[in-house]
Amino acid sequence: MLRKRLMGLFVLSLILLSCGNQQSKSNKDKTLDSADQKTSVTTVKKKNILFFGTSLTAGYGLDPTEAYPALIQNRIDSLKMPYNVINGGLSGETSAGGKGRIDWLLKQPVDIFVLELGANDGLRGLPVAQTIKNLQDIIDRVKAKYPNVKLIMAGMQVPPNMGAKYASDFKNIFPDLAKKNQMALIPFLLDKVGGVPKLNQADGIHPTAEGDKILAENVWVVLKGEL
Repeated sequence: MLRKRLMGLFVLSLILLSCGNQQSKSNKDKTLDSADQKTSVTTVKKKNILFFGTSLTAGYGLDPTEAYPALIQNRIDSLKMPYNVINGGLSGETSAGGKGRIDWLLKQPVDIFVLELGANDGLRGLPVAQTIKNLQDIIDRVKAKYPNVKLIMAGMQVPPNMGAKYASDFKNIFPDLAKKNQMALIPFLLDKVGGVPKLNQADGIHPTAEGDKILAENVWVVLKGEL
């Protein structure tokens, strides 16, 4: 009799243990599922910031990690903000070249578009009207593909040796287009860097790593209001 009772208790213990393990496994699976779901949601919510521009954006002469878009990404990451920076800079790019390249970059989702083009047009003395037309075409394509995109224009200037009228007309390109298209405006991307020898490379045009830190600050002042 005692033996049968002990055997019954043993079987009952095995059954309870098995149920406990299954329940524990089930709870563990639910926990993992929840974590996976949170990760998935975080990935889905991450937005893209596309910096589209010239060698100034590409970080000519610098390590890619020293270019101002990379510095912007570092700041965003430190603030744990859900944004991914895409560096669409290309050395030597003109507004016409950008117009031919933009559609390829728009194949990926773009939530914030920062336009930094025109500097090479100005250095070549290209007609201001031509630059305006090309930049407007780029803006139109971005808005057509992503109607809810936030737009930012990076202002540029040319040296006075290009002629006073040309320099003035060129400078006005950027605030005029920004106003027309309801874009946030970075008044002058190279503010506090342009013309400062120690902050520029030997060519006197492209910023050093220290110079790009200032560019990143110039951009951040405007960009943070759009995040």
